Amino acid sequence: CPLGFGHYNAVDVCILETVIIVLLTFLIIAGNLTVIFVFHCAPLLHHYTTSYFIQTMAYADLFVGVSCLVPTLSLLHYPTGVHESLTCQVFGYIISVLKSVSMACLACISVDRYLAITKPLSYNQLVTPCRLRICITLIWIYSCLIFLPSFFGWGKPGYHGDIFEWCATSWLTNAYFTGFIVCLLYAPAAFVICFTYFHIFKICRQHTKEINDRRARFPAHEVDAAGDAGHGPDRRYAMVLFRITSVFYVLWLPYIIYFLLESSRVLENPALSFLTTWLAISNSFCNCVIYSLSNSVFRLGLRRLSETICSSC
Repeated sequence: CPLGFGHYNAVDVCILETVIIVLLTFLIIAGNLTVIFVFHCAPLLHHYTTSYFIQTMAYADLFVGVSCLVPTLSLLHYPTGVHESLTCQVFGYIISVLKSVSMACLACISVDRYLAITKPLSYNQLVTPCRLRICITLIWIYSCLIFLPSFFGWGKPGYHGDIFEWCATSWLTNAYFTGFIVCLLYAPAAFVICFTYFHIFKICRQHTKEINDRRARFPAHEVDAAGDAGHGPDRRYAMVLFRITSVFYVLWLPYIIYFLLESSRVLENPALSFLTTWLAISNSFCNCVIYSLSNSVFRLGLRRLSETICSSC
């Protein structure tokens, strides 16, 4: 079990950690499998170009859940047959790459919604299925490359290895590598998201003001027609994606802060490392929950999938 929780009640702590990780692993796999099946069964969802990125995130989060089977088996003392240091490095690298893909997809989604609202007439020419596939491929390549230096001894890729003792005691973070990751991944993604959503909601607010002004001048049916031709659907869909993005950064912010503090040798607490790490990983389940609760088309697809399963049973 992770070190640093104290020697008292060690068995209870191990049981609690095992329950948390097993439960998260099950929820992440089940939730994202549901999202993937719903997207395949609901053709209306494919009308949104962001569905490419949502599905990419779902697959990345599904692989996070599958990867979490490694520490789950480790806590259950199931022999993996692989050297602990190699297991730790590969697991840390895979988790970091997958979450980098999610972070980059969220940034690309914000850019997509920004283009949909600011350039509605030329949007279909700018954002094509071919360009979306190229963008997703580049996201995967970039995410794989940015964490590769960790295999050559230049710090941890970001995962604090509480589950594996070798990770906690022998694989140390490096301030320069952490700065490298922050400058090339965390900071650009956060800046793009803040910039695009700020302008999206600014434009939507201006549009709402214009509708209110028209409502004071013209009959109601003319205003309603103008409002229907406006940014209503785009704004609602942007709000759904904004919730997903907000929850992502709320859950990942404690992890990023601790990662920076540990790399600078300001703070080192294995208990805090465990909590922030698995709080961040829990986001892989939260994405599908938020999307299913916020998107009416997704809920309709989920209902049809449930009816199909129930009728077949």
